[in-house]
Formats: sequence, C-alpha cells, structure tokens
Amino acid sequence: MKLFDSHCHLDDSVYDPDFEPVLERARNAGVSAMMIAGINLMTSQKAVALSEAHKGIFAAVGFHPHDASEAGESGMEALEKLAGHPKVLAWGEIGLDFNRMHSPQKIQEKWLIRQLAVADSLDLPVIFHERESSGRLLDILKQYHRHPGNGVIHCFSGTRSELRQYLDLGYFIGITGILTIQSRGADLRKLATEIPRNRILIETDAPYLTPAPEKNHTRRNEPAFVRSVLLKLAQVRKEDPNELADALWTNTRGLFRVPLDRG
Repeated sequence: MKLFDSHCHLDDSVYDPDFEPVLERARNAGVSAMMIAGINLMTSQKAVALSEAHKGIFAAVGFHPHDASEAGESGMEALEKLAGHPKVLAWGEIGLDFNRMHSPQKIQEKWLIRQLAVADSLDLPVIFHERESSGRLLDILKQYHRHPGNGVIHCFSGTRSELRQYLDLGYFIGITGILTIQSRGADLRKLATEIPRNRILIETDAPYLTPAPEKNHTRRNEPAFVRSVLLKLAQVRKEDPNELADALWTNTRGLFRVPLDRG
C-alpha cells in the first residue's frame, strides 16, 4: 500500500524536535509522498527547503486567506520565484475563510483572484481552503479560474449542493481525519460515498485534525495517520483498502504531476 498525504504542514515548528522520526513513522505506515502546503511567504520558503532536503516531500506556495492581509506585490513576486523550484508542484493553500475573518473579506477575495491568475499563468494546480463562504468561493472559481478542475478542495466540509458543483467543475475533493470522528464526521461520511473514486484525495492537514483512533492518544497529527483516513474511507465506501489506496495514489500523482522518479 502506497499512500500520499496530499496536504500537511510539516513546516510547523511542532515537528522541529523530532522531524526525522515523523518521516520514519510515515514511511513505516506506507506514506511514500507528502505535499507541504504553504500559507504565507515564510512557510512557503520553509516548505520548499524541506522538499529540497527530503525525498518524497513536495511543496505548494501561497497566501492562506487568514494571511491575505500580509500579501502584496513583493510577496507575490517572491512566491512566483519560489514556484520555479522543481519540487513546487502546486499553488496553495489559498481561498476564503469567513469563519474567523483574520483578513477582511475584500482582502481575501482580492488576493484569491490575484493568486488564481498567477497559478493559471504558471499552469499549477491549486489547493483551495474554504470555510463558511456561503458559495462565494464557487462564484469566484466559476468567474476567474481559467483552468477549472485543476485543483483540490482541501478538507471538504460543505453541503451536497456544493460538492456537486465542485465535481461538475472538475475539482478533486480532499478528505481529512474529520471523516473518522463520530459526530463531527457524520455528514462527511454520507457524502464521501457520492464522490467518484477518481476524484478523491486523502490528507492529514497535520498537525491539525488528528483522526481516530490516534486522537485518543495525541493531539498532534502527522502524515503517518493518513492511513487511518484511508481505512475509514474504504470502510464507508465498502471498497478494498488496497485497491482504493492505489486509486488515490494515482489521483494525487495525476493532479500534482508528481515526478517521483526525481524524488
């Protein structure tokens, strides 16, 4: 079984004391590849550095909606230069978050649209963050994403209607450890059966969203735990775990155009 953690934040300082053991546990769990998603210039730079130093780690660069107020033309220029690195395979995570509103809505939308244009010009797939945007992300994607479907809706937690619209546009759907949580994941477990197999990715969002059963022992998520997401997804969809893992590996490599022969 080969697994791909399609979204994690291994640049987080919580991993600094035991980074190598974290990677070893991932490998022992069958996780052969990981995508570190940047959320601002500093984390994107660290993601690229980690990808350069470790086989099987890849990077995405971008300004998260929480950090949209930090974006600017100089920051965008720096990210564009970073995106030229051979192990940068995506732009993100970017999007809209109207839950915490760390950046004003207008600022979030301005830099989302700007980053979409850059990702399109570089022909990079996009990692999207969406939380409580009430359909506004869909509106912007329909209007401004010139390569619809070239991306993944990270940590999907929307409605059936939103899921249908994302799928109709061609996007992949990212499934996290929320799927494994008894009450919080109930709706997601229902919708997970409706996603075509060739449009699903699995992810940890580590160090956040620790799945069960690991959440009973530790608060910190890590890439090795994406195996629990895979096993729950297979159970919910009544599919063979090994066959599903193969399909998701193919999906992730295809979306990110992963040159695993180059590490």
